[in-house]
Amino acid sequence: MIKPIGDKVVLKASEAQEATASGILLPDSAQKRPQEGTVVAVGTGRMLDNGERAPINVKVGDVVIYARYGGNEVTVDGVEYVILDQDQIYAIKE
Repeated sequence: MIKPIGDKVVLKASEAQEATASGILLPDSAQKRPQEGTVVAVGTGRMLDNGERAPINVKVGDVVIYARYGGNEVTVDGVEYVILDQDQIYAIKE
């Protein structure tokens, strides 16, 4: 597993859409990069000037919408994750 530091968040990205609504299969080059994922780990928060830590606004299990080209993709034990800064997360889906 991955343990993020600071204000980093680890997501398991949703699968890219492989076909259109009418069933036409899309090649990899035409598939949109996902912008939605599930939080699997969070860091301890960004260190503030006064020595305290700013809390992370998401928790493990939250489904979030994030910047399309934000973060870094990594593969650990065959599973793909996205590691990004908390400020690259735009919303929590409810």
